[in-house]
Amino acid sequence: MKKFKKVLVGLFAILLAVVATACSNKSNSSKDGYTPKSLTIQFVPSQAANKLEARAKPLEKMLSKKLGIPVHVSMSTDYNTVVEAMKSKKVDVGFLPPDGYVLAHKQGAADVLLQSQRYGVKQPGGKATNKLVDYYRAEILVKKGSKIKSWKDLKGKSISVQNPTSSAGYVFPIAELGEKGLNVPKDCKLVTVTGQDQAVLNVLNGDTDAAFVFEDARNTVKKDNPKIMDQVVPIYFTKPIPNDTIAVRSDMSKSFQKKLAKAFIEVGESKEGKKIIESIYSHEGYTKSKDSNFDIVRKYDKIIAKDKK
Repeated sequence: MKKFKKVLVGLFAILLAVVATACSNKSNSSKDGYTPKSLTIQFVPSQAANKLEARAKPLEKMLSKKLGIPVHVSMSTDYNTVVEAMKSKKVDVGFLPPDGYVLAHKQGAADVLLQSQRYGVKQPGGKATNKLVDYYRAEILVKKGSKIKSWKDLKGKSISVQNPTSSAGYVFPIAELGEKGLNVPKDCKLVTVTGQDQAVLNVLNGDTDAAFVFEDARNTVKKDNPKIMDQVVPIYFTKPIPNDTIAVRSDMSKSFQKKLAKAFIEVGESKEGKKIIESIYSHEGYTKSKDSNFDIVRKYDKIIAKDKK
């Protein structure tokens, strides 16, 4: 009987060890929060998903070396998919645009860790500066010589816009002009296009009177049309729009968040890492961020939602 009890106790101890090992392989949860034993990162495609994934794959090795754990990157179909995956705790880190982050945070799925940096834009001329910034602006373009001299002249005119979730191509210009008294969806004719370059070309070709684009989208067609800066001109610039985010699961430990932020910043500062992030999203680096940076996005989203009613 004693021998049987010893065997039983031994088996129970082995079982506990197996369970503990399985749990520790998956994550390490404590009062400080969730600390992953392997890190899953998901991107929102800005180009062909298969090409983007191939370009992002080298990040696995770089981050794994810095973090000391396996890192896996994958592509989503859109930012809503990333939000749902983070909410269900299947993804630890999401590269999310401002609206995507605001949605994820509202649902308790994510907190902002970092914001991407790009070189600023200098006007007139739309040339890049040598200063890294964590924001950009939207601009309203018209054809040079147009009778449209300011936003006040847009009433009754046709405007090329992006889909309603686009910060620069829809949300920010419409929200700001709405605050000034112009209800763009009702007072203007909106023409939805795919791609900022197409919006610029629509103005150039006279297909629409104006376009809502990011500053300075004219550069997207400059290679094929070197004179575009003189042919199409901006008449309005919005307030700064926060750059894309690197967001993390809301239950991730502060200590791991600090370690992860350091790793991403170092990747962006290295020659090899900068080349990778430039090829994925045209990011030039990363800087620390806070949730309040996105209050303006929340404000403008509410204005847009109100206008739709």
